[in-house]
Amino acid sequence: MSSGEQAGTAVPGQTLPAGDTDGPGTTVDAPAKRPRRRWLRITLISVMVLALLGVGGVVAAGFYLKSVESDIERLDAFVGIPEETRPEVVVKGALNMLILGSDSRDPESTGGSRADTIILAHVPKDRSGAQLVSIPRDTWVPIPRTKDGRGGRDAKINAAYAWGGLPLMVQTVEQYTKVRIDHVLMVDFAGFTEIIDALGGIEINSAKTFTSIHPPFRTFEQGRQRMDGATALDFSRQRKQFADGDFTRIKHQQQVIKAILDKAASGGILTNPAKLNSFVRATSSAVSVDKDTSLVDMAMELRSLRGNDLTFMTNPTKGTGRVGSESVVFDDSEKAASFYDALRRDAVKEILSAGK
Repeated sequence: MSSGEQAGTAVPGQTLPAGDTDGPGTTVDAPAKRPRRRWLRITLISVMVLALLGVGGVVAAGFYLKSVESDIERLDAFVGIPEETRPEVVVKGALNMLILGSDSRDPESTGGSRADTIILAHVPKDRSGAQLVSIPRDTWVPIPRTKDGRGGRDAKINAAYAWGGLPLMVQTVEQYTKVRIDHVLMVDFAGFTEIIDALGGIEINSAKTFTSIHPPFRTFEQGRQRMDGATALDFSRQRKQFADGDFTRIKHQQQVIKAILDKAASGGILTNPAKLNSFVRATSSAVSVDKDTSLVDMAMELRSLRGNDLTFMTNPTKGTGRVGSESVVFDDSEKAASFYDALRRDAVKEILSAGK
């Protein structure tokens, strides 16, 4: 390794994405995107929510989706990844999905190409539930080298997306976890505000009282409270007031996602055509999927799942530290290896035990 490639130092032509660093944020050009049809995006995210909730109505939505699915924007998530570098499929029928999220309206966003939220979702072969594993964006991992010479060194995991787009992100997560990814979903979590408002708000239990660092500087009281879309999104953004920073942000995001699913399932929206129509039309979030994903097939496969069947976890870590000028998250490599081995083998009991 050359002196310019030592851990924590910059390599010419490689800029790190904005995130939890103490140095100045840098900006990289995001790949050009084709204009998206708003109604397609709305339909897509709504059917995904219906699929996770597991309702009979998704069948009707599926027939509709078949007529428009060919027009939905697709992602080249796996192009250029050498097959010999990819993990083998251990259990046929189990499903592993990489969910990447950003918040385009985050007041702290400095622009550029980012992956602020990284979730590896595992659905067992028997479809008994789903485990969603959050990987902190500042986790210090090896990044594979791209054909044009980017990467090839240790860095924060979200640098992979900045340096090589989706394929390098997929390759990085696969090589780190040794889990083969079947599908990729990208979502702008800022779009959740409209979904939450269409649901009439959600219930969130705050672990402590704290004040937002963003205008209008809301105060979140300790305990259970109802939040509208803007309030819930603000809640999910907070991290600088907490000793564990981004780990609290991850917990808040998980709370919001689960609350949306729980409210949609219990609020009568799925049995009320008017409410359902309002719900579908409320969200303007941008969602894209890889070229091989069939939303209809996925909706049918996951139709038996309920919100209570989802288990949220976080990648095993040893805490935060510094590499050069950067503030990073160090993984617990021994625990992580055991955890992802259980996930590869679809050993649900071991996954749940290792994730505690």
